[in-house]
Amino acid sequence: MKNKACIIIALCALFFVPTSAQELLNYPLDTINGEEVYRYEVERGVGLYRIGVNFNVTQDEIIRLNPQLRERGLHYGETIYLPTGRPVIKETPAVVIQTSVKQMREDVPKPVRESEIVSVQEPIKQPDSIDKPKEIDLGKDSVPADTIAVGDTTLVLDSLAILDTLALDARPVMELALMLPFESRQSKRSGNAERMMEFYQGALLALHELQHDSVRYRLRVYDTERSERRINELCDSTELDSIRGVLGLVYPIQIDRMSAWCDSHDVPLLLPFSDDMDLPTNPHLLQFNSTDQQEADSLCQWIAKHDVHCVAVEVREADLTMPIRTLRKEMRRRGLTYTGLPFRDLLNDSAYYAFRMDQENLVILHSDRLQQVRMLLPHLMKLQQEGYPIRLVSQYSWQKETIDLPQVYTSVFTSDADRDAYDRLWHTFFGSTHVSEAPRYDLLGYDLMRALIAWLNGEKEHHGLQSDIRWRQVEDGGHQNAQVKVIER
Repeated sequence: MKNKACIIIALCALFFVPTSAQELLNYPLDTINGEEVYRYEVERGVGLYRIGVNFNVTQDEIIRLNPQLRERGLHYGETIYLPTGRPVIKETPAVVIQTSVKQMREDVPKPVRESEIVSVQEPIKQPDSIDKPKEIDLGKDSVPADTIAVGDTTLVLDSLAILDTLALDARPVMELALMLPFESRQSKRSGNAERMMEFYQGALLALHELQHDSVRYRLRVYDTERSERRINELCDSTELDSIRGVLGLVYPIQIDRMSAWCDSHDVPLLLPFSDDMDLPTNPHLLQFNSTDQQEADSLCQWIAKHDVHCVAVEVREADLTMPIRTLRKEMRRRGLTYTGLPFRDLLNDSAYYAFRMDQENLVILHSDRLQQVRMLLPHLMKLQQEGYPIRLVSQYSWQKETIDLPQVYTSVFTSDADRDAYDRLWHTFFGSTHVSEAPRYDLLGYDLMRALIAWLNGEKEHHGLQSDIRWRQVEDGGHQNAQVKVIER
């Protein structure tokens, strides 16, 4: 994250990608000479040209990061670096500061690193270098007691750090846990860690807005890193015994253990990114992200209601990505026919036999990754220019790309709620105008924190700023977000 005035608030109250948000985590990230890069393991039969097309980079850019390729060429199984086109996040020291005031801080405190575990019973002692916070008049949105103030830097919690910001009042207390890979111990944090920080900030704004609830909410924040060890430490201790709800987790190896813990302690676990959990076995799981089957069901319903002629680009079955394989299987099950088109016929402009002039042609490509099918788009646009009505089955993540074709895709990010008040709140607390990719991870954190609280209050539907959520039970087990819509653009 860029350095900026960052005041993180967790108070008394209480969510691309797919694309799902999980797609953003597919390739490992690294840093070379200040540049963020992907680590890519070379696949069999893949050359520099295909890699360049898939990642939208030139061969010169690949060789620049991997000069050894100039002399000996590419080898199957080796790891090479590929540019992401994003700047590296400037590293800032981890800071955890607890105050007991109703004001916000303007000056910049010196970084303070506390012990790995901060006890909620023993508030952090503030260093002498931190002056008394100055008052800022925020009108009706004034900051309540117990804020965390970080000056002109980004907050990243130490491992297992506990964020306790309770006001001293007589309301009952409900403790919640937020578990995400903040990478606080890494010398260079990745772009994924930045997204997790935005998720965290959005969750804190949700807490702020719910500060006047009849229940006080204590939020504990944990850097889960990427290993199972971190989760095992928590589950094997008594650290979480008072937790009533858990939001977060990314990696399946961590989810399995935490899922078992939540099941044995009757605690709901809301998963923002995963879409392959065995929900029927655990009634305490809440899965936000849609599954391939849900998306296929939604698209098939749309196809059945529209007068479209489906054209599926045919490749070897082994090359089909799971979402596309699931869609084709569901179409066959429902009796929805399509014309198979070998991709080579589309590339050499001999695909006219598969398309119709008098009916819209819905084209299903062989991959849900744009980089793998980008070479086909000019040929589809040529057919469109010649008078063939074409609509593309695309992905939510493709909306930020320039594709001059009508598209249809499924998404869990469909809310049309007014975000002006939220954006003003963001600017008030974090001192900047939010700029982010779609989906916005801060809105994801905001919506899912509020959805978790709504669930704890017995509500199975939540109208959010970026996502409308409707929980549907899977057999006798956990609940799945059923609010998956088909978007036409």
